[in-house]
Amino acid sequence: MVLDPRTLPFILATLVAANAGAQVRPLNDTAVITCYDVNAATGTVSNATPDPEAAGFDGQDCTLGAAAADALGRMVKVGASSLPGRDYTKIANDGSVLPASATLGPNPGDWGCTRDNVTGLVWEIKTTGGLRSQSHTYTWYDTNGAINGTVPGTLGSATTCASTLTNCNTSAYRNAVNALTGPNRLCGATDWRVPTMFELRSLLDYGASAGPTIDPDWFPNTPSAPFWSTTNHASNAVFAWTIRFDEANQMIIQKSWTYHVRLVRGGP
Repeated sequence: MVLDPRTLPFILATLVAANAGAQVRPLNDTAVITCYDVNAATGTVSNATPDPEAAGFDGQDCTLGAAAADALGRMVKVGASSLPGRDYTKIANDGSVLPASATLGPNPGDWGCTRDNVTGLVWEIKTTGGLRSQSHTYTWYDTNGAINGTVPGTLGSATTCASTLTNCNTSAYRNAVNALTGPNRLCGATDWRVPTMFELRSLLDYGASAGPTIDPDWFPNTPSAPFWSTTNHASNAVFAWTIRFDEANQMIIQKSWTYHVRLVRGGP
């Protein structure tokens, strides 16, 4: 079996997580529908070319799973997506379900979050201003010993998030969003958290030839820079894992550095 090399990090991480018991919810497809031989692409799955694999290169990711089914019009969706094999629903600021045509805004009935109908996770959508601005960055910080790997991280200053917080760090941001009340609550919920690396990875588009490597129609305002996860580097908890959505890349970064946060809720 020949695999698109861009899917290997996803596959390896999935195997590790499954063996460790860390991944207990359904996984998203990689969104890869382009097939390859040893030299180049041989075609993209469609109704006109349902199996563009070259002879001797059968069983690739491109022709298997939800992405291939979606490309052939065979995937039943609750919502919609721009990426093959994905299924998203827009959620309003008041927590109600919205049509795919809904637009972002500050009002209770405006789009504020996206629900992944495959994994069951609900994701924050970044805004262009205010507390949840796409331009704000944060240090990694968490005093919970079950999460921080014995290294809490750095408190941060007020400058990197435009003084919306006294200390611009991941925990302070999470707490501020969860403290919102009434119509200001993020999609009607108060149990938002910083995602794990595996959860962030579920949003990546491994089929993209260039950025963004996330569905831009369902996750707008996504900067070309790392997003923090709660996952520590296994050998040195001074560092934590991040995901870049402009190049489908994962990186370990020192917790004192400032990068972006996308909150999530749901899961086990």
